[in-house]
Amino acid sequence: MEKNFVKELEWRGMIHTIMPGAEEQLKKEMTTAYLGIDPTADSLHIGHLVGVMILKHFQMCGHRPVVLIGGATGMIGDPSGKSQERNLLNEQTLRHNQEAIKAQLSHLIDFDSDAPNAAILVNNYDWLKEFSFLDFAREIGKCITVNYMMAKDSVKKRFNGEGDGMSFTEFTYQLLQGYDFLHLYQTLNCKVQLGGADQWGNITTGTELIRRKLGIENEAYAITCPLITKADGTKFGKTESGNVWLSSKYTSPYRFYQFWLNVSDDDAKKYIKIFTLLDRETIDSLIKSHDEAPHLRILQKRLAQEITTFIHSEEEYQKALSASEILFGNATSEALNALDEETLLDIFKGVPHFTIAKEDLGSNVIDLLAEKSKVFPSKGECRKMIQGGGVSINKQKVNDPQTIVSEKDLIMGKYIVASRGKKNYFLLSIK
Repeated sequence: MEKNFVKELEWRGMIHTIMPGAEEQLKKEMTTAYLGIDPTADSLHIGHLVGVMILKHFQMCGHRPVVLIGGATGMIGDPSGKSQERNLLNEQTLRHNQEAIKAQLSHLIDFDSDAPNAAILVNNYDWLKEFSFLDFAREIGKCITVNYMMAKDSVKKRFNGEGDGMSFTEFTYQLLQGYDFLHLYQTLNCKVQLGGADQWGNITTGTELIRRKLGIENEAYAITCPLITKADGTKFGKTESGNVWLSSKYTSPYRFYQFWLNVSDDDAKKYIKIFTLLDRETIDSLIKSHDEAPHLRILQKRLAQEITTFIHSEEEYQKALSASEILFGNATSEALNALDEETLLDIFKGVPHFTIAKEDLGSNVIDLLAEKSKVFPSKGECRKMIQGGGVSINKQKVNDPQTIVSEKDLIMGKYIVASRGKKNYFLLSIK
């Protein structure tokens, strides 16, 4: 038996508002729903992930998801939740971004099978580019009053002094988004639009436009999900270095894994429902185990495992796990040598970094760590710590102060990882 989409999302905390009649429509038949994504970059980031998970659940519940790439609306900018206009993109960039996003999504959602509910990807630029301004004004503009448009929160906020006001271009955004819904309703029998809570105004403009244009018997529905925040109220998905991307080109799988591993206990309880496909029983059991021994971070580890495997792969998850062991566990020198350069640099991003001249190799370990670099403030301190078993080179303990460090000890021919005690790491680059 197919799962009930609304019930599934409700227990996961993923429903904000649902229009009356929407649940009945989904129970009645396989239904098509769409969710819009702006192609502002050639990768999605974790802010998009809630929408992706909603589409995934929608398809798993037997319905047909449509991903709408906002090629045309991306050229304008959505005023919802923003106080400034956004940069506009050219068509070549939009097409490149669209292809990259589709490739990413096709690993997560079924676009390619012959199932009746296989997903579809569309771009609103394809139908809006041919629409003349006069036709749009006559066909669509006359269906919705300015009073109706002005009553939307996203518009009101901008008129009440947030940012620099609102251009006519942005004011038309909700009509364009409304037309997308009308177009998909007519061409794909798409009866539901999905989106974040900040999209409610734009989505309901679409349902209103369908009724006014096609007659009140034409029912269309809106379902929105809450905007995800962190437990401390700050914005989800941003780190000091910016967005956490789904593409390994911008965020390595190791750093992606670390992001989820480091969320707070309260956030982990919320995120494991939203960002994994684990069932209710499994999640309840994980939360119970976590509460009994929070220091083990059971929830964070499982969350990071599930989501890294889902977005990247089991292999990348295992690599991220091994990489984490290098800093925080008992990993071996073999694990260190198995890393690729990007992951190595990611792991040791925050540790002190020294550059050593190639000709300085061949020195003994004390000269290298106390003279050629500043891992130790003095040779005496370095010797003392070696005698106490507290110095390692590339995860191998140094037992003899006269040990020579040569080119054969280099990782990738150019790095040495030194550690002083259990927790203090240093990265030496050989130039």
